Amino acid sequence: MSTPVLYGPIGRAVRKIAPFLEADALGVYVAALSMWSAAIGGTVKVSSRGNARPVLLWSALVAGTGRGKGTALRAAHHVLDKSLGRFVATHTTSGITSGASLVNHLWDQQESTAETEHGRDVRSFVCEEEWSEVLRRVKRDASFTTKLRSAWDGATLRNTTKEEAQEVRDPAMVLHCHVTPSDWAKYVGESEAAGGSYNRILPFLLGSVPLLDDDRVSLPDVDGRDLADAYGWATARPRVITLAEDARSLWRIVRRYARILGEALPENQAVYIERTAEQTIRVAACLAASECSETITEEMLSAAFTLVRRSVQDAVRITKGATSPKVKRQPLSLEDKVRARIEMHGGRATSSQVLPYVGATAAEVKELTGIVVTVERSGKTGRPATVFSLPGNTSGDSAPQPASAEREKNRAPVVSLDAYRPAPKQAPELTPDPKRSEPLAGANPFRALL
Repeated sequence: MSTPVLYGPIGRAVRKIAPFLEADALGVYVAALSMWSAAIGGTVKVSSRGNARPVLLWSALVAGTGRGKGTALRAAHHVLDKSLGRFVATHTTSGITSGASLVNHLWDQQESTAETEHGRDVRSFVCEEEWSEVLRRVKRDASFTTKLRSAWDGATLRNTTKEEAQEVRDPAMVLHCHVTPSDWAKYVGESEAAGGSYNRILPFLLGSVPLLDDDRVSLPDVDGRDLADAYGWATARPRVITLAEDARSLWRIVRRYARILGEALPENQAVYIERTAEQTIRVAACLAASECSETITEEMLSAAFTLVRRSVQDAVRITKGATSPKVKRQPLSLEDKVRARIEMHGGRATSSQVLPYVGATAAEVKELTGIVVTVERSGKTGRPATVFSLPGNTSGDSAPQPASAEREKNRAPVVSLDAYRPAPKQAPELTPDPKRSEPLAGANPFRALL
């Protein structure tokens, strides 16, 4: 099964917290991307062949009960919540079980924001953690699937069942849901997918992971400055993201892949992957926006394709009746474990904060080339303490890195919707991480398809 590339600032944040998760890191990445696409969906579009369309990413985490779907969603909130200001608190909803209620929700939000400083706002993150309950109810409403298709396409939504006709132009609604494989097979029928209702959703089968040795450790803080800058850049004004010249050859491969695979599969499976190319370019546009770029490079498109290919494989597995794959967490090296403990303690950690949790002796840790070991004494008669730190951060007081000039120039204030939403309690400020990891780069993994 293909391994998706966790790209950009979202991917770096997910990789940082992955050692502390009792959930598949893929689920965190997928939920975070869907949330990110909803946040920027009101101003960012993607264009190929002169046709601009939304960057909205709809996703489904498919796994059995207790397999970490909810844990993955909470971890995605941890990654994005601070960077997106109050978006998650003011734009998240659930329980939409009819076409009329869908339009009514977006119309109410549109009317509530029409007179605000930043104008109408029809962004919405619909998060259904018990999607099977919704699917049971929507069977009675024939208009629900029609409204879903229009919302994904960004087409105008209308509701004529009210005394006052409701109309929402350019909706920016994202659907993220959790479901078990058996409920997917039971409620997401072949006829609905063939009509285009549910093949707009990217399904992902989550792998099972072992229990952590220490369940008292909370998720480490993530540096959200890059994403906060990108969010300000993306929402400052309307932007259209296009393919760079170096990405066009890979884009042709993506389009051929979708067509050839669709013709090779049985019809009940092929209907779920008809929008593979469109989903790929939407994911790539979201990755580009996370780096304040209006062009999709080959590296971004390649990373997006790895994610969508994984969803294609999982869609085929689900229709065959497969359950969550028995995928074990890759074992971490001793150096990775020590680094994770040091980063959790702000860049410096004593031997008592590291050794009991990594299963190694002080002598074994001292032999690691990527770890700096010092001995410190408290006062003249104090007992010496062994301190572990990372190269370039032995003092523990390193200054945060400044944002790039382009991000500082384009950064815009986060939209606040206090006029119509109650303000949640403010969370404490995060301490900037002393060191940032670089984006994951790799060779194009799709040459074998040629």
